[in-house]
Amino acid sequence: MKAILPVAGVGSRLRPHTHTVPKALVHVAGKPILGHILDSLQPAGVDEVVLVVGYLGEQIVDYVQNTYDLKVQVINQEERLGLGHAIFLTKDCVDDEEPVLIVLGDTIVRADLNGVLQRGITAIGVREVDNPSSFGVVQLEGGQIVKLVEKPKEPPTNLAVVGVYYIRNSGLLFRSLETIIEQDLRTGGEFQLTDGLQLMIDAGEPMEVFNVEDWLDCGTPETLLATNRHLLAADGYVPFEDRSDVIVIPPVYIAPTAILENCLIGPYVSIASGAQISNALIRDSIINEDAYVSDLLLEHSLVGHKAVVQGRFSRLNIGDSSQIITGEL
Repeated sequence: MKAILPVAGVGSRLRPHTHTVPKALVHVAGKPILGHILDSLQPAGVDEVVLVVGYLGEQIVDYVQNTYDLKVQVINQEERLGLGHAIFLTKDCVDDEEPVLIVLGDTIVRADLNGVLQRGITAIGVREVDNPSSFGVVQLEGGQIVKLVEKPKEPPTNLAVVGVYYIRNSGLLFRSLETIIEQDLRTGGEFQLTDGLQLMIDAGEPMEVFNVEDWLDCGTPETLLATNRHLLAADGYVPFEDRSDVIVIPPVYIAPTAILENCLIGPYVSIASGAQISNALIRDSIINEDAYVSDLLLEHSLVGHKAVVQGRFSRLNIGDSSQIITGEL
């Protein structure tokens, strides 16, 4: 099974962290967002991925090639013209008769993908939401999708499209996307995948939905921390060797190479490899690789790669390679 992953997003709402790291590689619950996505795809038989990259795309390619045993094809989206455009760029990577999964690379979803593949019919992951006008939504008749609308002012249903698609007829998808691009059919100023899927439906392609169990947003610091809490609670934590000067309140993730001294960690803390933490109480936070944190109480915080934080703080959102030091201990 082949999967297309659009990962060209800039992640402006996660700055300062995305100044130096692409959104798909921002850490949550012990690994990059993209790592959680790929881990969910491999049990479904995905052994090849097509990465649509843009901003800092070389970091994404290096991560996938160095971490996973997958065949990797790379497409560079030089101009961000929408999700439909990003998928269309992969047309030469997928045979017309080849089924394909499309999974957005910045949102973590969990669903029974094996069950979806066994159906052998084009299907779209959905979830009921309270604010459907903010999403693409589906309208059903007799279990079949008859209409897809992107961010409608008057939503026909509350079933939101959540970013996972199984396409049985790849050739028809790419011909449909080509049509909307050639005819400059834009929604919200961009070429939308939902518009291409609607053309498939109009051409007679059967299309169903499947329920997504978890739909975890990572688009803002607040939702990233919420996703960190959810994943840690669901997946447990890596055992940490009991020591008299380090107390761990699960669920947490502590990388084996992290160095801790005189700390109380948790609950809901993710500490990446190489981080050094001393004389600290930390809860509900994400500490990234090689960060240095000492002499403080920290909660609801994001600490970037190689950042240095020392002193009395309670809440931080500090980017990579930054320093904040106070003498008021």
